[in-house]
Amino acid sequence: QVQLVESGGGLVQAGGSLRLSCAASGGPFSSFVMAWFRQAPGKAREVVAVISQNYNKQYSDSMKGRFTITRDNNKSTVHLQMNNLNPEETAIYYCTASIRVQSQEYHYWGPGTQVTVSS
Repeated sequence: QVQLVESGGGLVQAGGSLRLSCAASGGPFSSFVMAWFRQAPGKAREVVAVISQNYNKQYSDSMKGRFTITRDNNKSTVHLQMNNLNPEETAIYYCTASIRVQSQEYHYWGPGTQVTVSS
């Protein structure tokens, strides 16, 4: 069973930075597409950043230039460096892992970590 555990959330002032981490276990980490999502109060969950097995990265437009996703296959971890945060980015941030096995897709979610940006 794949397990994901996020860490690094907390309270930060507007304009500040946080680095989120996600530790994965129970699966072939290097084969997963890893991603970060977030859900703000009263809003739909949205994708933040994605990193493929080949280290290709994609970001939502509002995060480009401020957020950086990285992965360490040796440590089965993925990180999200977030800079210049604003209060509207207060949300629960989730780590996800996805893999396709014989035409079947599997998706796994961590429990999330709270990020609060104060004005």
